[in-house]
Amino acid sequence: MAARSIASLTVSFGLVSIPVKLFSATEASRAISFNLLHKACGSRLKQQYICIKEEVQVAREDMVKGYEFAKDQYVIFSPEELKALEEAGTHMAEITEFVPIDAVDPVYFDKAYYLGPDKGGAKPFALLASALRESKRCALGRWAARGKQYIVMIRPVEDGLVMQQLLYAGEVRSIKDLEIPKTEVKDAELKLAQQLIDQQTAPKFDPQAYKDELRGRIEAAIQKKVEGQEISVAETTPAGEGKVIDLMEALRASLEKSESARAQVNRLGPRKGPKRAEEPAKVARKASKRNA
Repeated sequence: MAARSIASLTVSFGLVSIPVKLFSATEASRAISFNLLHKACGSRLKQQYICIKEEVQVAREDMVKGYEFAKDQYVIFSPEELKALEEAGTHMAEITEFVPIDAVDPVYFDKAYYLGPDKGGAKPFALLASALRESKRCALGRWAARGKQYIVMIRPVEDGLVMQQLLYAGEVRSIKDLEIPKTEVKDAELKLAQQLIDQQTAPKFDPQAYKDELRGRIEAAIQKKVEGQEISVAETTPAGEGKVIDLMEALRASLEKSESARAQVNRLGPRKGPKRAEEPAKVARKASKRNA
């Protein structure tokens, strides 16, 4: 089924205007959701709003929005006042600068959209995509929609462009807020860790290699329920916490396990993948002796 665009806009690239179509890059509809039901009769429940002071149900037409500026003290805004504060939609994504693609930390990534050329935009669209791809840069700019202003990053992908909404600096916590102690890493430990990484390195990310096992279990359980079957609930054993491990021993065991799995795959037949690490067990033994 062909993708359906959700909006049209113009990407401003210097004095060049590129008409594009916007497509959602994700499918929220594929998420499994459950409804709240009345346990006694199985009927759907509806949400109600209760005044905590008078303990009465409040109709939607009697509701107003307020901002709590102090404990239990609010300033009230009318719908007209809130509407006046909204950002006017311009259907324009204005590029303001270009930066290296890896200069934007993925922690700032929010919702993603695919961009496709609209009528008359095929040539400038291809030009921008090629220029970004060749220069290994992305475009940063602003986009106003749905009453808000967004920072957007337009980056090239193999078949086109992705417009990624970015979070503002105030919406992202600094990792400096975490108290991460400085810890010495021994050379032997580092070499074993690097060897393990080399063994498990793939040429590129393949999303098809990862399956949503939780979704599969939920769908199977739903089907059983629909067919009138009972589902068994297995008792779970909590994982041990705070267990002290021998780091070198854990790394050596991981290397041996990875090597064994790779050898099994090789026996079943060759496949395209990362180059096999050379003599991991031998490297592990040498590193262990140096660390002793």
